[in-house]
Amino acid sequence: MKSDDLRERLAEVAERHGIPGASIAVLHGEEVTEAAYGVLDRDFGYPVTTDSVFQTGSITKVWTATLIMQLVDEGLLTPDSPVADLLPGFRVADAHTSQSVTVRQLLCHTGGFEGDIFSDHGPGDDAVERFVAALPTPARQLFPSGEMFSYCNSGYVVLGRIIEVLTGLTWEAALHERIAAPLGMTHAVTSPGRAIRHRVAMGHVAGPDGEPVKAPFWEMPRSNAPAGSTLTLTARDQLRFAQLHLADGLAPDGTRLLSEASAAAMRRPEVVVPGSGRLGDHWSLGWEIFDWEGGPVIGHDGGTMGQTALLRAVPGKDVAVVILINGGEFFGLHGLVTELLAELAGVTVPPMPTPLAEPPAVDARYFAGRYESVTQRAEVTETEDGLRVVLWPLGPSAELRGTDPLGDLTMVPLDAHTLISTARENGEFPTVTFLGDGDRAAYLHGTRAIPRA
Repeated sequence: MKSDDLRERLAEVAERHGIPGASIAVLHGEEVTEAAYGVLDRDFGYPVTTDSVFQTGSITKVWTATLIMQLVDEGLLTPDSPVADLLPGFRVADAHTSQSVTVRQLLCHTGGFEGDIFSDHGPGDDAVERFVAALPTPARQLFPSGEMFSYCNSGYVVLGRIIEVLTGLTWEAALHERIAAPLGMTHAVTSPGRAIRHRVAMGHVAGPDGEPVKAPFWEMPRSNAPAGSTLTLTARDQLRFAQLHLADGLAPDGTRLLSEASAAAMRRPEVVVPGSGRLGDHWSLGWEIFDWEGGPVIGHDGGTMGQTALLRAVPGKDVAVVILINGGEFFGLHGLVTELLAELAGVTVPPMPTPLAEPPAVDARYFAGRYESVTQRAEVTETEDGLRVVLWPLGPSAELRGTDPLGDLTMVPLDAHTLISTARENGEFPTVTFLGDGDRAAYLHGTRAIPRA
């Protein structure tokens, strides 16, 4: 693949979906192709280059999971170790979960406690420690641990604290010493002070007229670093991380950073992900698993304030795609990823869900009502056009995002338990899934499980 051809394809997608700037890196066998498009900052017009750094958001979670599995290889814990055995005094709101929740459950997002806690505990080396110590108040139990998947940022911060305690390092130092440096990464940083030495992408959000404007802030709390608030890097360095996993834990120089058994365990499905939307079919010990024809494919997405990242890799075929963007319609990238995986790996990516011409008949009372956790509230009401779903941030989530609705969608049934928006948003038709076998759903699930109030 030629870089000029890749850039043309990236530019076409970016221009169509309002993406200010983007960087892409593609692995095919031993060949790596990179390309860049657009500007780092719409206010100043600095061009994106392939050595520009973007925030990678929640793809960081797979790095944190890799650090945990390195410690498993060293015999310092097992995936089924209770967190309380590793962090004396660890507590969340539920006493039983405090004693019983395991590392495995945190890795695959089945811990069951509140996940979207973004409290800022300062810039010091104790930020992660202070975050975990403060969990008993906001970390309400949404369901018994191990019962279902519910995406949980706070669980990954707990994993980051386990890494700090067992290594004697900060999470950042452990990441650099155990992953970034051995893989030869030159542009992977974890603080604004380090990032400013490079060509830094600024995030962009939709302005009043819908056009991208620079996000109101760049730095996110250090306390959430193990979950994805700070890691900033080039597409090429993110690709180096993917190559580590495609090589079953071997660095390019032959150094083993992760055992073959642990690399395989991280690709093994652990829990089914509810719904018909953009997430994988299963979650493993860190990775999303996409059960696609020609696959499976492993991957993860990430988002911070106005920046979004995508990673997809095909084990056994030495193919991986990384795309980093600084605004615009993230899911507009779906078509480009679909083309690349088909061409290079023979993988058929299914189309994203769209509303049906004739939605199935359902009892609206099953969906309707109020759903609430500590960090989110949803109201589902019946209207002439379908069901209206409005989602607000609450508490710790509102502290970061503000109090404006996260979404206000008119939705129609996609199946007996899933609603889909009638309008495209961020390049997709959003879906939400409702769980429960009775006359009324017990949970609204849009990557996070929100209990009926």
